[in-house]
Amino acid sequence: MTTRITLAAISGAHGVRGEVRLKLFADDLKALKAHDLVLVNGTPRRLLSAGGTTKSPIARLEGIADRSAAEALRGTLIEVERDALPPLEEGEYYHSDLIGLPCVDQDGGAIGTVSAVENFGAGDLLEVELSSGKKSLIPYKPGIADLTDGRIVLDPVFLA
Repeated sequence: MTTRITLAAISGAHGVRGEVRLKLFADDLKALKAHDLVLVNGTPRRLLSAGGTTKSPIARLEGIADRSAAEALRGTLIEVERDALPPLEEGEYYHSDLIGLPCVDQDGGAIGTVSAVENFGAGDLLEVELSSGKKSLIPYKPGIADLTDGRIVLDPVFLA
């Protein structure tokens, strides 16, 4: 289990005073605003503000005072230590918890491994690297892909 959880990535500069544009990986800005201290490329920085909208979030970070400094952070992850997050409720998960899990069919036969989790707006998709080396996306929905005993039980009908 990973010790850091990624809440956002910096997608570029916003304005001339060092604010950054974000791609959120959390449900909304509240998840980011809940933290005074974040890790930016592994370096602790105070989160001075977070705002904008869910579709166009922006933030201001300690030590980033101009557009050039903000632009230099493009592609950088904003993370927090896992123990700084609230406990998960039943049925909740972090994407990082799923990556690397083995995938099996309903009879326990090996299919592959979760290599990534994607979400294009209609729900989470598991990218499964099949035993053949080919990759397939499968909806992470009950009955199609279920987390059971530390592995993902897949319905192979949904594999492309």
